[in-house]
Amino acid sequence: MQHLRGRRLLSQRLAQIICALPQFVQQPRVLDRDDGLGRKARDQRDLLLGERANFPAEDDNGADRLALPEYRQARSRILTDDELRALWKACGDYPVFGALLRFILLTATRRAEAGDLRWTEINGREWVIPAARYKTNIDHVIPLSQMAQSILHSIGKQPNDGFVFSASGRNAIGSYSLHKQALDEASGVSDWVIHDLRRTARSLMSRAGVSSNHAERCLGHVIGGVRGVYDRHEYFEEKSRAFEALAAQVQRIIEPQENVVAMRRT
Repeated sequence: MQHLRGRRLLSQRLAQIICALPQFVQQPRVLDRDDGLGRKARDQRDLLLGERANFPAEDDNGADRLALPEYRQARSRILTDDELRALWKACGDYPVFGALLRFILLTATRRAEAGDLRWTEINGREWVIPAARYKTNIDHVIPLSQMAQSILHSIGKQPNDGFVFSASGRNAIGSYSLHKQALDEASGVSDWVIHDLRRTARSLMSRAGVSSNHAERCLGHVIGGVRGVYDRHEYFEEKSRAFEALAAQVQRIIEPQENVVAMRRT
């Protein structure tokens, strides 16, 4: 009876695991994400495959030893204005990595999307991230703000049309951890990851009054319906205004103006 009871408890635990497994684990690109959602997906995948579970032997009443992972809470870190100001200033001393971080903030993109940017993806003020290297497998068009364009102009196009954020254009920037560690020390900002810049950009759009619908399109989140899939220039002007509003917010943060109103005596 004890043996049967152990198997019954084990079956119940396994059923709980399977029922709790979100559908997004079935989407391979989610597993590659470097944020909280990606880590949680990998934890759940490993658990289901038995890589993190201590499965009891067949003749062992060890259902209670089946280990469940300690799920990490999804990150919600948004950099403060003071932190953004310090980071932006420190980025000036790092021509490639610093420019990349500024560009990520102004385009609300993911690290790999911006880090692997090639000059061939830039057409005037448009940046078209090809579906082959975008999370949704759909071309994503970003209308570049004047501020974002100025970053590209400061880098200068390489003759080989190679990578934008690169010392030579032949290889994309690497050694992110080392670069970020140096930037953390220079800026005094800690406990943040590069993906937090994308989340911060989304927050700044809301602060600027950008509608949630337009802000989500700026971030490339999938919009339902046929037009959302096939018309990559849908809402182009709205996104353009949203990115300019984001740039204006960033500009106000990095160069704050004292709002002093002279008072008159009565």
